[in-house]
Amino acid sequence: MCYRCYLRGRKVRPAFQGEHSHMFDFLLDFCFRCQLDAIPTVGSSTWLGSWGPGLKYLTNAVDVVQEGYDKHKSAPFRAAKLYHWTFIFGSRKHVEEVRRAPDDTLSLQDALNDELQAEYTLGPEIQHNPYHVSIVRSQLTRNLGALHPEIRNEIVTAFDDVLDLKGNEWKNVPALSSVQKVVCRTSNRVFVGLPLCRDPDWLDVNIRYTIEVSKGAAIIAFFPRLLKPIAVRLFTNIHQCKQLGMKLIGPIIEERQKSLNEYGNERADKPNDFLSWSMEEAKGVESTVEFLANRMLVINFVAIHTSSFSFTHALLYLAANPEYIQPLRREIKSVIETEGWSKAALNKMRKVDSFLKECQRIEGISNVSLLRKASKDFTFSDGTFVPKGTTIVAAARSVHRDEAVYERALTFDPFRFAHMREGDGEGVKHQYVSTSPEYIPFGHGRHACPGRFFAATMLKTMLAHVVVMYDVKLEDNGTRPQALHFGTWVVPDPNAKVMFRRRVTN
Repeated sequence: MCYRCYLRGRKVRPAFQGEHSHMFDFLLDFCFRCQLDAIPTVGSSTWLGSWGPGLKYLTNAVDVVQEGYDKHKSAPFRAAKLYHWTFIFGSRKHVEEVRRAPDDTLSLQDALNDELQAEYTLGPEIQHNPYHVSIVRSQLTRNLGALHPEIRNEIVTAFDDVLDLKGNEWKNVPALSSVQKVVCRTSNRVFVGLPLCRDPDWLDVNIRYTIEVSKGAAIIAFFPRLLKPIAVRLFTNIHQCKQLGMKLIGPIIEERQKSLNEYGNERADKPNDFLSWSMEEAKGVESTVEFLANRMLVINFVAIHTSSFSFTHALLYLAANPEYIQPLRREIKSVIETEGWSKAALNKMRKVDSFLKECQRIEGISNVSLLRKASKDFTFSDGTFVPKGTTIVAAARSVHRDEAVYERALTFDPFRFAHMREGDGEGVKHQYVSTSPEYIPFGHGRHACPGRFFAATMLKTMLAHVVVMYDVKLEDNGTRPQALHFGTWVVPDPNAKVMFRRRVTN
């Protein structure tokens, strides 16, 4: 163990204090530097030399992470960001160690707050009191069966409105923006209900808020803490989005609050949606219109971009591989003949489930996962030292594309996981929502994405609906447009289009 770690861990300081204490600090820093130098580095390990790799990580982290993974697969390595090092790991052993680490040592919340600059973009109340997460884990997940008829109804209606198909003609539509509208409407059917979930202004402000927060987090990171509040006002439209969002949802909150005060929680016609659950949970200032309105924008931010990216990837793979449409269609029709359109039916659509899981394995929406920040010094079992304040991530995309982890890992095999579920005891292990050290797009362990059950319900219903109700293809039967890489994000090409035609069914 490094002397710095040994002495810091025991709060030891030598006898020479006062004017000589800086000598002790120098020795500690020297030992600390030695400890860091022992960790493999992608690119230069010097402060000046790390700026080039840092810029590359900012613009295209996938290549940086893959290079490190190929060279140091079994050991953590570090890559430079603009202002600090990120530690990256990928082995099963390290994934499990991060999963087991206590929150006061490796913190997801602190890492997310840094990544999103949450205090300034989302608001300090979101950073310090994320009560919406417990609502996602409990009420939202528990009510998915009861809410599925509304989810499907909104999906059907939204696709009709967004695609606006006439007769039996093919129509070329922008994939990502069309999917965003369907996802936003469907999510808000569960979040705020009718009629607001179909209000164009409400949908627009939520999509814009999602973009502004993502953009704002990247911009604000360049500013010192003192200037961050000014930067968020000058360089983003987050405040304007919040004001408009409050104006649109405010009257609904006030009406519900009045009813809640008059009749309590037991009224028979109480809406069963995220807004109602939030109003019941919120206390003090959190129960005001301003804070509830902001909370609903935040839950939209969490849901819209992740689900939209995931489904757009899947839609492009489907359009580029039409040979898989018929097997999907046969499964869906067979299931709904006996189960109808229900949550129970989705559980039996193993090919649909596998298709989405395979798209997320081979493409995904992020190059990394299991984001954590070291709240105190942490040492892996192999001796790798992670100093306090360091961000660590798992090389998710590299793991998912590793031939040692998945057979034919670079081949898109949409029914891979459906076949894997045929083995004894394997039915649950390889579901879309299941995580493991080898499948980590949702994270792994107690901090795995709590909204994945809602996302899976919505996305599987969307895919089943598209397959049964439409024919899809790429224009001129072209090849799938390649995803774009911005930092760690894997983004469907915003210019990609998919052709739709309404199917003629008996």
